[in-house]
Amino acid sequence: MFRGVKRRRAVGKTATLGKWEFVKQLHLTKKLLWLALAVLAVLALYPVLFLTVGSLMGNDALADALGAVVSGEEGYADFPLLPQYPTLRHYVEVLLDSPGFFVMFWNSVKITCGVLAGQLLFGTMAAWGFAKYKFFWKKGLFLIYMVLMLLPFQVRMLSEYLVLDRLNLTDSLWGIILPGAFSTFPVFLMYRFFKEVPDSLLESAKLDGACGWQLFFHIALPIGSSGIIAAMVLGFLEYWSLIEQPMTFLKDKSLFPLSIFLPDITQTDRSGMAFAASVFTFLPAVLVFLGGQDYLEQGIMAGAVKE
Repeated sequence: MFRGVKRRRAVGKTATLGKWEFVKQLHLTKKLLWLALAVLAVLALYPVLFLTVGSLMGNDALADALGAVVSGEEGYADFPLLPQYPTLRHYVEVLLDSPGFFVMFWNSVKITCGVLAGQLLFGTMAAWGFAKYKFFWKKGLFLIYMVLMLLPFQVRMLSEYLVLDRLNLTDSLWGIILPGAFSTFPVFLMYRFFKEVPDSLLESAKLDGACGWQLFFHIALPIGSSGIIAAMVLGFLEYWSLIEQPMTFLKDKSLFPLSIFLPDITQTDRSGMAFAASVFTFLPAVLVFLGGQDYLEQGIMAGAVKE
């Protein structure tokens, strides 16, 4: 009897030790995982640090650090983690001595706001129609939407140029805004959220006398707000940094957005200004991303769900 009790105690102690060993290994695994993620985060954030530090360095320091790369000579860039003599001269130059920067900055604002307004107006209604209305060739039209979403701009470039040229919209900001306003991706993203609206709720509202527009404004938009915000965040990140469409459809340099202005100031003596202008360029995108990060994650998860 006593031997049986001793064996049970021994087995209990062994099980307890096994649990503690498992817990220790689990904590060690978590620490190693966090360490690996921290290293990856530092590597991902290094370009931002590189950009910020470069905007605070003087012209001579930048010439010493980047001279071999910018001038095309042999050698490597030797970039410090912190500026030895920080200066705000380049920010002053961008804000006070570069009128072209503000012209192109507002061009980017006009393009981005125009596209997002169009997507908010037309995309939401198209997504709601595909999600909750039945009409002839509904599946075929939605399939066309999906195919257009998968086509890159290089494939659509010629046809878009011919259409815009026929409408006399080339060399105009409208030639950039209108194709973006009728983009298919936000329709696909918002469609996933509108599809989750319960049909029973719509039927109850109809019995109470609600019309189609009331269903859209008072039920669809509030419930699908997460998908709408996610689409707007993704749209901002895309159209704030457009390069190919402006270079294809615009000839007047006064209409160029900020994303095209930056490559023109890469000379050695103006590299500090390029760094400072780049900081002003990516700040709005960073703020929008941080503000809509939660909605963006919901939109990505909704887009990954298959029906």
